[in-house]
Amino acid sequence: MTFLYNGSWEGLLCVYFQVFNENQSPDAIHVKMSSSVSLFSIGEEVPLIDGHAERVQQKLRKTSPRFLNRLFKIFLSEEAGREMLIYRLIRLQLQDINRALADFRNPDVRLSERIEKKINREVHRMHAFVRFQRTADDLWLAPIQPDFNVMPLIGRHFEKRYADQKWVIYDIKRNYGLYYDLERTEFVEMDFSMNGSLEKLSDEFLHAEEKGYQKLWQNYFESTNIKARKNPKLHLRHVPKRYWRFLYEKHPG
Repeated sequence: MTFLYNGSWEGLLCVYFQVFNENQSPDAIHVKMSSSVSLFSIGEEVPLIDGHAERVQQKLRKTSPRFLNRLFKIFLSEEAGREMLIYRLIRLQLQDINRALADFRNPDVRLSERIEKKINREVHRMHAFVRFQRTADDLWLAPIQPDFNVMPLIGRHFEKRYADQKWVIYDIKRNYGLYYDLERTEFVEMDFSMNGSLEKLSDEFLHAEEKGYQKLWQNYFESTNIKARKNPKLHLRHVPKRYWRFLYEKHPG
């Protein structure tokens, strides 16, 4: 049996609620209309039902908050087959509390730890590499394109760090972002089709002082760069090239 869900974390939890509540054994779990769903498989669409997702979360949180946190990160990883991996980990955890975190003989446990480490590393890099552009209406805008869907994991950091300014961090790959209005943060979707590239806004959309700020930032990095101690390999290890497109210091002039 193949189970289909709406693609959200809550929708996936509703699948697990039905599977465990009715003692079913899924062969596969896919997002509805996913191209990976076999034409010959029997698909049952599981609806999003109020209360079911929260009941699953409460159950898993009681076994271990850390375990629930790992499952959420696996979901955000967008790894192929993550839904069935999470299912097997839940089954393992319910059989023996903390087994899904500590039994490293199990390949699923080892895989889950590797995925969590990759997600944590990407979150750390987002904290370091986000660059805001100040717009004409005094909104601070930062485009990102992380390898994984880490947006739900980075909001609290930026709320604390930039609590006195309105900002948007926008994932241009997944076309959604976080908007902070000085009081709360919420997920948003925006249409930039009329505004050209989000990565580098045109002058008409930038605050009058923004160009000066970017130039100061570039000059700072240039002045602190000691050419005699240049180590390109080490630099690439700490600042992978895929992030350069969003770093002002990498695009002087």
